[in-house]
Amino acid sequence: MDVPPRNNSQNIALGADRFTHWFSRHWLAVFNTVVAIYVFLPILAPTLMNAGLTGPARILYTVYSPMCHQMASRSFFLFGEQPFYPRELAGTDYKPLEAYTDDIEEFEGASPDNWASFFLAARRFVGNEQLGYKTALCTRDIAIYGFVLIGGLLYGLLRKRVAIRPLPVLVFLIVGMGPIALDGFSQLFGYYALPIGSGEPSSFQQLLGSIFPLRESPPWLRFATGALFGFMLAWLILPHVDGGMKVSEEEAAMRLERRGG
Repeated sequence: MDVPPRNNSQNIALGADRFTHWFSRHWLAVFNTVVAIYVFLPILAPTLMNAGLTGPARILYTVYSPMCHQMASRSFFLFGEQPFYPRELAGTDYKPLEAYTDDIEEFEGASPDNWASFFLAARRFVGNEQLGYKTALCTRDIAIYGFVLIGGLLYGLLRKRVAIRPLPVLVFLIVGMGPIALDGFSQLFGYYALPIGSGEPSSFQQLLGSIFPLRESPPWLRFATGALFGFMLAWLILPHVDGGMKVSEEEAAMRLERRGG
């Protein structure tokens, strides 16, 4: 019995079902690939700068700029004296960024006492031959997305061997979000307690400063809280997505069977 030819709408529906079936089976590989590219490109940016390919590197910095503050004091550096140049306030063994700023054009007129102008200068400064060049995502963001990728790869290796249940939301809120929120907001509110430029803090700023003393996180704490958040996020979300994709795969397979595709 001859099968009647399909019309355009039937071909489109068949193609959509085939894509849905394929994507439902391979969604984790697609996800991990996209996250890997997202993490790799910010590391490529300083590599390009060091190779003298400043044009492509600047494009990467610009593309990632809306996604991250990109402050030099809170970022990885490659090809320089140190992997980090934290603020002196962070109290690390690294030579602080303030020790270099007198000779850096981007920091001209940006006093460390004026936190807003200093942050903007730290955002503009990409690096130089002495310090090296910063990644296009900050330390915490590199850790977040890097450990989302690690979580995705581990899930891909283990999901067919063991049943992985989603992380309980309450555990995610306490263990995953708690440390990163506490670290990030305590710094933010500590800076907000300072007047921008000169002048005395207002009564509200004084109250805020008494609750949140001025502090700056060391690089290891930024990385650790970001890594914990990223891994816990993957654990929370991926099993849910996997369950939905299995249902989608089965439904697409049934539609394909009915369509003879």
